[in-house]
Amino acid sequence: QVQLVESGGGSVQAGGSLRLSCRASGRAVDHYGVGWFRAAPGKEREFVAAISLGGSNTDYADSVKGRFTTSRGNAKNTVFLHMNSLKPEDTAVYYCAATVTPWNNTYNTRRSTYDYWGQGTQVTVSS
Repeated sequence: QVQLVESGGGSVQAGGSLRLSCRASGRAVDHYGVGWFRAAPGKEREFVAAISLGGSNTDYADSVKGRFTTSRGNAKNTVFLHMNSLKPEDTAVYYCAATVTPWNNTYNTRRSTYDYWGQGTQVTVSS
């Protein structure tokens, strides 16, 4: 079993950048595929990005393609979400999640695919 903790959220102006970290404990995160989701006020949690167990595959929501990048750290317990050119509509609580389900472009975007979730970190983008 793995425990996940997100960090790196904060407040930034539009056009700025943030790097979120998803740190695992209990079991190394390189045993899992990892997804990023976000929940804006009054909205359902939505898919943002995903990275495969080995890191060779990634997937992104259309709304963040070309601006966000997810990667695995050199240490085996951290995954990152690099967010550039941030917009006010990116304001949300961001969550990372882990899954043992093999990589699948359809399943990666579904919340039900993921077995473990972090508590979330707030990202606020002002105009």
